[in-house]
Amino acid sequence: MNMKIRIILILFLTSGVLKAQELDSLDQDLTLLQLVQEAGFLAWPLAALSIAAVFLIIFYTLTVRKGAVVSSRFMRSADSLIRKQDYIGLLKICNRQDQCISRITAKTVEFATKNPLASFEEVREVTEAEGSRQASLLHQRIQYLADIGAIAPMVGLLGTVVGMIKAFREIAQHSFVGSKQTGLASGVSEALLTTAGGLCIGIPALIFYSLFRGKVQGLVAELEAASTHIMALLAAQYKRASGAKSKSVKQKTENSRPADIRGI
Repeated sequence: MNMKIRIILILFLTSGVLKAQELDSLDQDLTLLQLVQEAGFLAWPLAALSIAAVFLIIFYTLTVRKGAVVSSRFMRSADSLIRKQDYIGLLKICNRQDQCISRITAKTVEFATKNPLASFEEVREVTEAEGSRQASLLHQRIQYLADIGAIAPMVGLLGTVVGMIKAFREIAQHSFVGSKQTGLASGVSEALLTTAGGLCIGIPALIFYSLFRGKVQGLVAELEAASTHIMALLAAQYKRASGAKSKSVKQKTENSRPADIRGI
């Protein structure tokens, strides 16, 4: 009994290997251009989407990084210049740096220098608004990859519908059994190729979008922490300036009093 089971398994595996070899030989015969021709005219939009997806993945890999959002070098320079109250020098450094935190700092310092009578609450509102804008820009940049991941399967589905329409038209126009089978096979082949192409583009695009989205969320958290640090330094300078101003006003008031009532 065991011998019969072994023989059956060997025959089954042998037939599977032979079928796989036949499929491999058929796949080798089909070139990429032939696959595109069999998929129909919708293969060209799918090819364009695949090229765009590859370009965006490479571009985001190179640009969506911590150095493009927050850098330790800039934070050290900003910390030192804010403590020295060298806001002009800080603006020069912000204009030279192409980072999200440098744009937020530049907006904040520019508003504070142009509006010296503005309160710290107003300065903080400007910082929060610019920080929200930079965070939304980071999310919008990677959104194109999600759009490709959603559009590519829809284009493949459209190819499926077009292929099935062609298949049924071929069946309706021919009365011979062999021609019906040939037309049905051609239409179904076109439908399956476009669907497979759309899924092959959409699935990796969505996977990479999920990876970049997690990375962007981490960078936004780093950006919020850096902005909070900048605002804490500016708050300390505002408190120091207000304390010095109140002290000078008190000193002037003391000096303006008559000599006999000073110290009262």
